[in-house]
Amino acid sequence: MSNQEVAKLFKDIADAYTIKDEKKFHFQIVAYQRAADTISNLTGELSDYYKEDNLKNLPGIGNTIKSHIIDLFKKGKVAHFDWVLKDIPESVFVLTEIPSFGPKKAYKLVKEFKLHNPGTVIDDLEKVAEAGRIAKLEGFGNKSQSDILRAISEYRLGKGKTTRMILPYAFEVSQKLIDYLKKCPEVKKVEALGSLRRRSPTVGDVDIAISTDNPKKVIEYFVSYPNKERIIEKGEVSASILVSGGRQIDLLIQPEESFGSLLQHFTGSKNHNVHLRELALKKGLSLSEYGIKNLKTKKSQKYSEEESFYKAIGLEWIPPELREDKGEIELAEKLKLPKLVELGDIKGDLHIHSNFPIEPSHDLGKSPMEEMIDKAGQLNYEYIGFAEHNPSQSKHSNQKIYELIAKRNEKIEQLKSHNKNVRIFKLLETDILPNGNLAIDKKSLNILDASIVSIHSVFSMDKEEMTKRVLEGLSHPKAKILAHPTGKLLNVRPGYDLIWDKIFDFCKKNNKALEINSWPQRLDLSDIMIKMAVEAGVKMVINTDSHDVSHMELQKYGVFMARRGWATNNDILNTLEYNKFSEWLRN
Repeated sequence: MSNQEVAKLFKDIADAYTIKDEKKFHFQIVAYQRAADTISNLTGELSDYYKEDNLKNLPGIGNTIKSHIIDLFKKGKVAHFDWVLKDIPESVFVLTEIPSFGPKKAYKLVKEFKLHNPGTVIDDLEKVAEAGRIAKLEGFGNKSQSDILRAISEYRLGKGKTTRMILPYAFEVSQKLIDYLKKCPEVKKVEALGSLRRRSPTVGDVDIAISTDNPKKVIEYFVSYPNKERIIEKGEVSASILVSGGRQIDLLIQPEESFGSLLQHFTGSKNHNVHLRELALKKGLSLSEYGIKNLKTKKSQKYSEEESFYKAIGLEWIPPELREDKGEIELAEKLKLPKLVELGDIKGDLHIHSNFPIEPSHDLGKSPMEEMIDKAGQLNYEYIGFAEHNPSQSKHSNQKIYELIAKRNEKIEQLKSHNKNVRIFKLLETDILPNGNLAIDKKSLNILDASIVSIHSVFSMDKEEMTKRVLEGLSHPKAKILAHPTGKLLNVRPGYDLIWDKIFDFCKKNNKALEINSWPQRLDLSDIMIKMAVEAGVKMVINTDSHDVSHMELQKYGVFMARRGWATNNDILNTLEYNKFSEWLRN
């Protein structure tokens, strides 16, 4: 089973518990929802964790669920799940895939109208709605009926659905195979190709290039990969396998002398490559994966390195992330490409959720502050910012919220006295409410070094209303960083829209920053928006949004997005040393 299939099963189990008795099974519901979220966000395949006996390393999954995962992969079924799912029609779980359909709503509709065929349940429900029968049902009405028809229509359009892998998942799948291939003595060089090498937010099939003098032996080694499910094709200089999760990986082999040509040919986007070939033709040259041919002399030249390939057509080497035909070729001709930000330039992570019991409005982190500080030291960071979600407004008075934040601040002050290498900022991720107010009052905000602000509810507001809401939330002097600015979730939801000219203008004039969120399913801002921000002169911060110490390794994905967006150190504030960043934060 793939990650998404297991995550869907666990989500169905949580939904089944909700239908049976939401109050009685509250803890089970939370546990399975959390497990589904963890699995869907894994950057490796769950079946590989099982095969490698590494399930114990998965954060947020308890021993009971781990035992069920083992049964799932070992026996193909879990007896306990049969009991949980008993008496709940399978068609219910088809309906819960439609946006806005909760389990109780889906169950009521299935039972009321006897929609027991999972293969036709969506069509059948649509007919029931079109006939006006749902509006007559207690607790629904005409508006609910219209909403159901619209939701079905959007679902059919495949809104937010895609078969492409999110970048961190594809990167992890390929890196595991690359590490395996590097152990083969006949492999001289190995690189990912295509959209993966360009670090696109989503990736199709994974392509790997290898240079070797012994293709036959390398291909045999490749198709013997332990995590393969089956061999698709095995030729003399290429092969394809299916790995865990049903993902295809293709291998291309080239002698070392022309490896640079192969990399260039199979890395750039279609538009980049077309533009490059048009430029080459004007110079009497023809490009291919084998090298460059002079059309006048008919002589061909092979290239072992990409740098020499680009130099031969009068260009400086173009970083893979920029090869999208967005002006990079013109700048490369003038030797004026920007020096892109690198992972090693990052000096701190400002969006970290620890497990300090601040009784937040959203999910609590899983790791102690001490562990996260130690990890920051291992990553050579100068500073870290704890930014747990604000305490729940619905469950606490303003005074109680103040006391919780003050208690956390005391803890941070104690840690600061024992940690001289990694400096600590007292931050908070604060909700921007629908009316634009922040979810904590001024008294609480004033005991923070600064606040990260974000949207976590009511995503349906139109562009003008949402822009007004965001600008109002950012207006408080303590509000310094707008987290995951579009609210998108890759392969799940597109996010809300904003009037970006207004956002950029406000941030630039008021010394605010936009976040590039490195979380696997966010990668928000997108590369397109980052490039717009760079061109507008707006500063950004790359953060992980870590909820576990292991998540702090995800920073590279935000850096990948920043590089695709043409960002340099000058655009990214947390490349600043501690004193300069602190000065900006408190300004």
